[in-house]
Amino acid sequence: MADTTRSNNKRFNRGAEKANGVDDGDGDDTDGEECDVEVWNNLSKSFKQAQAVLDQNRELIKKVNENHQSKIPDNLVSNVGLIQEINGHISKVVEIYSDLSFKFSDVVRQRSRTRNGKVDSRRS
Repeated sequence: MADTTRSNNKRFNRGAEKANGVDDGDGDDTDGEECDVEVWNNLSKSFKQAQAVLDQNRELIKKVNENHQSKIPDNLVSNVGLIQEINGHISKVVEIYSDLSFKFSDVVRQRSRTRNGKVDSRRS
């Protein structure tokens, strides 16, 4: 179990290093590692998009709380629109993570097919 975790961490770190432009110098630059850079870039981009939307929601929630505490009728009425905006943002975050999940699953499937293809060609 520890060996599996160690191996997965090495792969994770190697992918992160490649994505950051760091080469370990082992001379084994394969298409899979080039794909890793693309995967890491997609992950990073998606997480940054989601975080930006969540940060906007944080500010909107602060404003809703301020309006609620003020008990001023106009502020309470404006909360309806703010809460609708928050709900729209939540939908965006769900969409971002759904898209990320699809892309990640697609990469895993492609890698599996490629790996299986290599195994099959060796047997022939």
